[in-house]
Formats: sequence, structure tokens, C-alpha cells
Amino acid sequence: MSDPTQFEFLKNIDCDIQFNAPIGNMTYFEIGGHADTLATPKSVAGLQELLRLCHEHDLPIHILGKGANLLIDDTGIDGVVISLLHDCFKTTAFDEQSGNHNLHCMAGADLSKTIMQTARDGMHGLESLAGIPATIGGGIRMNAGGKYGSISDNLTSVHCLSSKGELVVYNIDELEFSYRHSNIIEPLILSGTFALTSEDPEVVRERVKDIFAWKKSMQPLADTSAGCTFKNPVDENGQRISAGKLIDQSGLKGTSKGGASVSQQHANFITTSKGATAQDVITVMNTIEKKVFDYTGITLQREVVVWSRCEVSTT
Repeated sequence: MSDPTQFEFLKNIDCDIQFNAPIGNMTYFEIGGHADTLATPKSVAGLQELLRLCHEHDLPIHILGKGANLLIDDTGIDGVVISLLHDCFKTTAFDEQSGNHNLHCMAGADLSKTIMQTARDGMHGLESLAGIPATIGGGIRMNAGGKYGSISDNLTSVHCLSSKGELVVYNIDELEFSYRHSNIIEPLILSGTFALTSEDPEVVRERVKDIFAWKKSMQPLADTSAGCTFKNPVDENGQRISAGKLIDQSGLKGTSKGGASVSQQHANFITTSKGATAQDVITVMNTIEKKVFDYTGITLQREVVVWSRCEVSTT
């Protein structure tokens, strides 16, 4: 761990500061090391000042969302991890001027809770994302989605903060979204606005239930995992193919190291049990990558992000 005294300048801003914070437990894997510094801003102004100071002192920052698709290395992470857990970063509100149904969501808002609330309100547009564990900000960053659609489908604008804490606003036509990717360069997404439409609440709720049922039948939702481990690759014909199918065809279901193993239900999920370490998961991921390449000639790209010391990340 770094010397906490080097972060003394952070104590006078509108943030809760915790040193040697066990952030591995804040991820879906529930394993991994500590953050040298965990900062939880209590206001947008506090967040802006935090970013400005980190930039001024050349400190790497890491934005922690819901903790899905994330693995913290056993040795922990240096720099400053920023968590938007304060209530001011979880709000959602409709702006119905001019007959529009624009939903403004702060980046820390829980995607699943937002979907359920809009379904109850009879608002159509987000239910295709049912079952995806993410915050709004994290979902926008990686263009979260699946079989039924992506978060960018109904997105109209995004508010971001630069590395110096300056507000940057994008309309949707200024951004590019593709499979599991956005071209947003700012380190932090502050909020997003979505254009929704009115629909019978019962119809929307049934759609959400159907998507959940499909996911439950296909994915090991009851196990400890971080969701899909690898992105679905593109084949020689330009068609996206299932990473899970490639892993299964390579004979890797059940492959394990320590407390980490490839799910028997869905091969693109790595599940963990008591006593698992981050290195166990990394070893299994490395094994999958090598054997799938040897068997198919396809190089898999990780959807799970690994945070390690001395590596800057804003995922």
C-alpha cells in the first residue's frame, strides 16, 4: 500500500476518504485486494474538485460502478478509486416538457432498479436491458446490452467530467457506440438522458419478466460471477458468434483453478467459490484464451476488466 500521507490534500474536499479499502468485496466476484484510496464524493462539486486535485497531483483514477465485469487483482490497486455511492449520484427524474418522456439518470443509479421503476410507470425503452448488472454510468461506458438491445438505443445525451473536473456534454449524434464500446474519452460519466415512450405498464412488466426468465434459463445467475467473461468475437464472415459456444466446443466447461471454474451451465461465465482468489480467475481466463485459440484460431477479448497496480483505468 502507498503511504496515506500523500493523499492528505484530499481530506478537505466534500468526499468520504477511506485508505486501504477492501474494494474486492464490492465487486460481483467478491474477491481481490484493496484500494490504496477509496473516495466517495458527497456532491457534484466535491467530485469535480476530487478530479481536479487528482489531475494536479498526477494520481491515476479508477471509476468503480456496480462492480460487475470487474476483477480486482489480489495485490490491490493504486491511485484513487472513485465510487458514486452517495444518494446524489443515484437520482432519476423525468422531464416531460413538450410531451416528451425524457428520463435523466445520474451515473450511480442502479440500472435494474431504473428498469423496474420505468416498467411500473408504463415507460418503454429500457426493458431490453433487464438482468444486466450495472450502474447507468457503467452501462453507458461499455454500451451494455445483449440479445434484446443496447443501452445506447434510447440514449439522447451524456454528461461527463473531464480529468480536470470540467463538465462536457454530448448529444447522441456526437458519440459512437458499438458492441460493448463507446468512444467517450472523459474519465467519468456523470449522467445520461433517455427518450422513453408510454406503453401499457402490464405489457412492459411482462416483457421484463420474459427477458429475466430467458436469462435465468441460460445463465448461472445464482452463482457468484461477474457475468460474461469474454466478448462475442466476429468470425471470418463478419458475423458475431457466441464466445460461450467457442469455449464449450473447446472442451472447457468445468475447467477450474482453485476456487474459480468455467460454469457448466454457460461456458462464458467463470464462477467462484469460497477461498477463490483473483489469480485463480486470471489463470482460468488465460487457459480459456489459449485453448480457444489453439482449437479455433480465434483470439477472445475479455469483457471482464482486471484492475492491477500501476495500470490506469476508468472502466
